[in-house]
Amino acid sequence: MAVVALVCLLSACSGGQGGDTLERVRATGVLRVAITEANPPWNFLDDRGRPAGYDVDVAGEVARRIGVGHVEFVGADFANLVGGVVAGRFDLVVAGQTATEERGRQVAFSRPYAVNRIAVFVRRGETSIGGPKDLAGRRIAVSEGTVQADFARTRVPGAEVRTYRNAILGLTDLAHGRADAALVSWFQGVHLATRNGLPVIAVGPPLRVCTLSMSFDRRSPAFRRAVDRAVGDMVGDGTLTVISRRWLGGLDMAAELRKFPAARTG
Repeated sequence: MAVVALVCLLSACSGGQGGDTLERVRATGVLRVAITEANPPWNFLDDRGRPAGYDVDVAGEVARRIGVGHVEFVGADFANLVGGVVAGRFDLVVAGQTATEERGRQVAFSRPYAVNRIAVFVRRGETSIGGPKDLAGRRIAVSEGTVQADFARTRVPGAEVRTYRNAILGLTDLAHGRADAALVSWFQGVHLATRNGLPVIAVGPPLRVCTLSMSFDRRSPAFRRAVDRAVGDMVGDGTLTVISRRWLGGLDMAAELRKFPAARTG
């Protein structure tokens, strides 16, 4: 009898892990969402240690729309987000990921929920770097695991690429002269510079304009359809506009996303 019970228990556990994420999170009533906690105004911890930001509000609204009552936010370094999904440590990542081919081999991506502009930041008063064209041979600060880290390594001749756990560490080194430039989300860089009194500014045209998507288990097609439907409805009914205007300086994110009608990820 004990052996039979153990076999049944193992079967139930296996089925829970292997089944569609949507069924499981609706059954438990909890959606585990990964954020970096260090990427304002996208996602960060507020003065009381509570998750806040654009990603956090979007995740909460997605959870509500797919029928899950509680969101459990899980902090993770950006470089560990994909591995965390594969290992089952969280159900959904809402942390400013670009849907790249390499990441797509391991996780599935939702339709885009945001548009991001990667900018070149330099110390205030720097005149020798006016944009991406001037980065060759420079010390470049990037967050590990990001598309800008890949760009610096593969597209900038002679660059000395310095990687950091998050953008504030890279921008701080830039401000103190330990890097010549930092590649950061424009919104994030401006927010961090203002909030922390860092003498750094964005220069030149955007390095890249890209859409951001949520990621999750590749074996969950029902979950993907539910998340995609929730995001699409949020674009259409104005919810993303309200959230982005709260966190992103009055930007209408729904209008930004409509500029990418063919953008699909996965």
